Amino acid sequence: MPLRPAAGKHEPPSSPRQDQHAHSHPYSHTNGSQGASSDSGSSREEHSGIPVSVSVFSFRPARERSPSAAGGMEEPQGNTLVIRIGVPDLAQTKCMKFDADAPIWLSKQRILCTLNQSLKDVLNYGLFQPAHNGKAGKFLDEERQLAEYPLPSVTPVPYLEFRYKRRVYTQTHLDEKQLSKLHTKANLKKYMEYVQQRNIEKVSKFLEKGLDPNFQDPESGECPLTLASQLEGCAELIKVLKSGGAHLDFRTREGLTALHKAVRTKNHTALITLLDLGASPDYKDSRGLSPLYHSSMVGGDPYCCELLLHDHARVGCVDENGWQEIHQACRHGHVQHLEHLLFYGADMAAQNASGNTALHVCALYNQDSCTRVLLFRGANKEIKNYNSQTAFQVAIIAGNFDLAEIIKTHKASDVGE
Repeated sequence: MPLRPAAGKHEPPSSPRQDQHAHSHPYSHTNGSQGASSDSGSSREEHSGIPVSVSVFSFRPARERSPSAAGGMEEPQGNTLVIRIGVPDLAQTKCMKFDADAPIWLSKQRILCTLNQSLKDVLNYGLFQPAHNGKAGKFLDEERQLAEYPLPSVTPVPYLEFRYKRRVYTQTHLDEKQLSKLHTKANLKKYMEYVQQRNIEKVSKFLEKGLDPNFQDPESGECPLTLASQLEGCAELIKVLKSGGAHLDFRTREGLTALHKAVRTKNHTALITLLDLGASPDYKDSRGLSPLYHSSMVGGDPYCCELLLHDHARVGCVDENGWQEIHQACRHGHVQHLEHLLFYGADMAAQNASGNTALHVCALYNQDSCTRVLLFRGANKEIKNYNSQTAFQVAIIAGNFDLAEIIKTHKASDVGE
């Protein structure tokens, strides 16, 4: 039985405070490039007649986009904030208006759409609040709201930086030369080996020397935290990396966070540990897809899906072809995932870019168990896709005659309480 959601609005967990020292310093090192994440399978709708393809988050400078796209999205409305944004890597500063009640992830997209120069590995850039009033600087969590962060009023317009996510050092004085010697290719490769071996002692020693765990391995594209999140018995290792400066929303070359990796490898221990450390269940990958969406694709033990939902993961993440988690669960026949999604409010009438509901997807891929669940829960079998086909007609066209019969003979009186 799914865990029932707690009453009241979910308050995102706070990041650990770092206010012991006034000085903070994000160390600079070579960053990797972004690649494509795995195909969700949402483009495989043979009957739709609509050409669809998998798109990947990519950044183009504003000068390469049409004037209408330069703004990135509509002007913020409602509770807005004007913030001065500095981009140290481009030596740029600009004032921008943001929606204070929207996730910082969306504010990040607005910034990217206004830049006139390219940045490497843009997914690992974030909003950084510089040190002030005796408090260390910190990167703002992408799935929290700007309104949750009190911005210092030392200037008429609050100031934030848009910079690459690196370890935030709280020491007053840093030996830059020593840090540079530490961050050699050989050391970083050795460090990844220690993570793979779950050698916590060696991993800790490197961190104590000042190594920044926010980097991508040039061969695999993995990061220390994403690699750790795929290993058995990884809880202590993840905690050591987090306390050593690893950012929970740092992404691999293919654009996945540690949460995505934990879900894709069905690693309950890693997922619980990351959530307990304050990771958001709604972090986005390079295609804007959440861990819950990935869980609906990979299936397996539905405990990961249940954990994310119980931690207030948002249901209704949409990919570039209009597919939601409910479509993916039905595409792959993940019945228990479907049950959990429905319990937490998934929309059975949601249509993808072809106009197909979850029931249409069941009909196309001959998933009779998911079909029975949807019908029992009251799915509308009369909804037509954009080819004017009902789920029954799709099942006939696909040659799934037994499933078509299930849909045809279902009566409204068969719907459960």
